[in-house]
Amino acid sequence: MNVDHDAARPSQAEATDDGLDALTGSHAKGRAGNADVDDVAGPVSASDLESTDEEMSVPVVPMRGDEFRCARCFLIHHRSRLADDHGVQVCRDCA
Repeated sequence: MNVDHDAARPSQAEATDDGLDALTGSHAKGRAGNADVDDVAGPVSASDLESTDEEMSVPVVPMRGDEFRCARCFLIHHRSRLADDHGVQVCRDCA
């Protein structure tokens, strides 16, 4: 599809309304013969979501003495991955 990038853009309200109608219309046409996944699984109520008392946490391990944080990708690497980049700690992937 060709798009004229210099053409005036529609307002935010027009773009949202047109886009939503276009998506729901094509979505409904594409799934006409298939069973709806929500109908098969059943509805989810708020009480189902609140009944989980699991705490979602990840243990934080402090950075070791032989590790560094890359100044570009902000990942923790072993010192063997340190590239010589004029005093800035950068990993070999980012150098």
